[in-house]
Amino acid sequence: MNSVFLTASEEETERAGRALADALLASPDYAEHAFVALYGEMGVGKTAFARGFASALGIDSVSSPSFTVVNEYPGRPLPLFHFDLYRLGDEEELYTIGFEDYLVRKGYALCEWSERAPTLLPSQRISVRISRCPEGRDCRKIEIQSSEEGNGENSCV
Repeated sequence: MNSVFLTASEEETERAGRALADALLASPDYAEHAFVALYGEMGVGKTAFARGFASALGIDSVSSPSFTVVNEYPGRPLPLFHFDLYRLGDEEELYTIGFEDYLVRKGYALCEWSERAPTLLPSQRISVRISRCPEGRDCRKIEIQSSEEGNGENSCV
């Protein structure tokens, strides 16, 4: 599952998120569970992507869970576990919220700022890297890759 999107607006970034969720829901490999790791600098569109992803699950309102680390949304047909690791002090903090339990539950886990917990991310994941286009262009580049193994940014295939 490798794709690249160029988006020129927040709405287009949301559509890219929705497209990923629609593809996961249609795939027998991801129909009941997936971990989506989001990477990108501040203000690049991770939360907009998450809103679009959530909309495919019938979830109308999603906000960044910066202060709570995780928000759980009942979706149709699956729940969404939305993580934001921006304020994470260290990876050990994830154990206190039951991070490991979320990894085995039926549903989709979407994790903003995944680079803050590289050793705890599951080896089977979808990595989404969002970056700004080169200067002079008002767009975002969204690269989606499935990871088979490893714990860092070089593990994408």
